Amino acid sequence: MLPDRTAVTLEAWLREHPGIDVVCRDGSATYAEAIRRALPRATQAGDRWHLWHNLCEAVLSEVKAHSTCWAAVLDAPIYEGPRAQTTLERWHQAHGLPDQGVGLLECARRLELALNTVKRYARADRPEHMLRVPKYRASLVEPYREHLRKRRAEEPGVPVRHLFEEIKALGFTGCLNLLHKYINQGRADPDRSHISPRRLARMLLTRPDNLKAEYRDLLARLTAACHEMTQLAACIRDFAELAAELAERIDVPAPHFSRARRELEADGWLEHTHNEGQVKFFRLGGKATGREVVVPLRSRPTV
Repeated sequence: MLPDRTAVTLEAWLREHPGIDVVCRDGSATYAEAIRRALPRATQAGDRWHLWHNLCEAVLSEVKAHSTCWAAVLDAPIYEGPRAQTTLERWHQAHGLPDQGVGLLECARRLELALNTVKRYARADRPEHMLRVPKYRASLVEPYREHLRKRRAEEPGVPVRHLFEEIKALGFTGCLNLLHKYINQGRADPDRSHISPRRLARMLLTRPDNLKAEYRDLLARLTAACHEMTQLAACIRDFAELAAELAERIDVPAPHFSRARRELEADGWLEHTHNEGQVKFFRLGGKATGREVVVPLRSRPTV
């Protein structure tokens, strides 16, 4: 167990163990610099969890950025009103000031925004990419959604008060205002299907065989919404195929590597291994733990 996450501590420990060939680490720049100084010939590798985690974060960011594309397929609402207007104004400001030679740090000062917020606006190539699908919290009305949709489809003009009395008899414990809000958000409309960016990202990252047929059809429609979404789905598929190919190449009798192979086959995660014979790994975890492992390899997977 390392006492802290500083580069000095890690570098000192690594210099005491010069035989390490591969250092498996997370995305810490501190770790990277310490490894380069102490073991310049060692290979730095990302472990399968961090590779998959980074992919998930990148997919979610892309799905959010293209909300206006796939939301149109569902006829889902996009944030409107003062909030959306403020977002669009900030996008134009974050792009207009740099065009005049103003740096991002000065932009953040003038706009009274955090630097990372300004960077996020600056990275978006179109203002529409900053608009988002509303995030709805779990509601007490949710269990009665199908009843509401059915009743509103049968009788479009049914008063909300009547619907309130009906679901109250079914066990609804909320108030009338809560039902009004739910209906005004469009969540009870029979022709509108709401899906959050996180849920769509989860569908993209799930093996197609593990999705229900209805979700596979929905996913196909959503990924065809724009060229970028189609490319994103293709990249995820390519990554999964690469991971599956690497899983076939790993042929190691060690129990912990057999488990790694099963995880690769199950999730599409990736483990970086190299060299023949015995390889010394130093695994760095999120809590500054260090563990040196000697792994016997019978074959050499290629990446």
